[in-house]
Amino acid sequence: MTRRFYFESLGCPKNDVDSDKIIGSLVLDGLAQTEDVSQADLVVVNTCAFIEEARRESIATVLSLSGKKKSGARVVVTGCMAERYGAELASSLPEADQIAGFGVPIALGKKPLQVSGESVPKFDLLNLPRPKSRAPWAYVKIAEGCDRNCGFCAIPSFRGPQRSRDIAAILAEVEQLDAKEIVLVAQDLASYGKDRPEELGSGAIVGLVNEVARRVARTRLLYLYPSDLSDDLIDAICESGVPYFDLSLQHVSKEHLRRMRRWGDGERFLRRIDEIRRREPNAAMRSNFIVGYPGETEHDHDQLLNFVEQAQLDWCGFFAFSPEEGTHALTLPHKVPENLMHERLAELRELQDSITARRRDELIGLKLNVLVDGPGVARSHREAPEIDGVINVNETLTVGSFVDVEIADAFGPDLVAVGATQRIDEMVEDAR
Repeated sequence: MTRRFYFESLGCPKNDVDSDKIIGSLVLDGLAQTEDVSQADLVVVNTCAFIEEARRESIATVLSLSGKKKSGARVVVTGCMAERYGAELASSLPEADQIAGFGVPIALGKKPLQVSGESVPKFDLLNLPRPKSRAPWAYVKIAEGCDRNCGFCAIPSFRGPQRSRDIAAILAEVEQLDAKEIVLVAQDLASYGKDRPEELGSGAIVGLVNEVARRVARTRLLYLYPSDLSDDLIDAICESGVPYFDLSLQHVSKEHLRRMRRWGDGERFLRRIDEIRRREPNAAMRSNFIVGYPGETEHDHDQLLNFVEQAQLDWCGFFAFSPEEGTHALTLPHKVPENLMHERLAELRELQDSITARRRDELIGLKLNVLVDGPGVARSHREAPEIDGVINVNETLTVGSFVDVEIADAFGPDLVAVGATQRIDEMVEDAR
């Protein structure tokens, strides 16, 4: 009788890539995936440990699934929480039969509980093979870890220093996925190859983007550190067919960014955004900002508000500061009161919502080429999967096809299209 497994993936796109690789390994081991946890012999939760809210969600998910599993089923906790808090989880979460950190194989039988660090890794999670993508798009992780020392981030402490993959291995994964759009991800994407300069060469990220773009219709990049956004990389992104720039800015006040151990300031960021838009007027922009990091003054907050108004970004996320064990931020004075933090968040989100809605309204009447992700749902180059808004299209359009549509209306972040036209060659391929 075929054993079944249920898999729950939490956290960021980089975790989703790890999940795909673990799922592929389980399938190769002869297990079949099920969407019904009560029918599974093995329940796996790939956890996130980035901030406290994510850790609480991970623990709640493990407890919830443990209560729904059938008698005798194994529960395995893997991912960032298993790596970062392995021993603590082993002692405080008896619902888990195994705590499997990075590189620790998931035990299928009734083996003793493993805690991160107690077992020699038996596989390289970063380079495990993956099954063909089930969606028309797929994330591809090109590196693991990070060499930076941002004041708010604990990722280097459990993901380790940057470790760039071989270009050949990345391209093989791209071809195996057989997706129409590839989304390249890493903790520090633009620094790809800097840990292996003799092997991968300087500016390795530019060569990689160009190679991926030769193989797929769309190549998208997420998480670009602004200091490494070179002119050559901007050109490569624009030429890839997806002029979409996800800039990891975090704040704009120069003094405050130094508290964060980050580079840059609002004026530099605005100049770079303007340069990109001069090169490519249709470029889409996204960024994220942390609100309430220790020492943030009212003047710092006003600078961020002014920047958001001036930058007119298509998409923007604002997140409350989360104190993380072992980070520089915990040593800083002048904590921002929680009520003030949430007031600032609300003010920024209200401003950005109006900007996003206005920029979406400006697309009404235009014709866009979109990729149909699912029945009635599509995206242009302006929308990253699972992150941004979508374009509602005719449900009869073939999933995975590129179609030309006219935008008829906008509802906040989402658009509504009419008059979809599918290319003749794709119609023939669908008919075959």
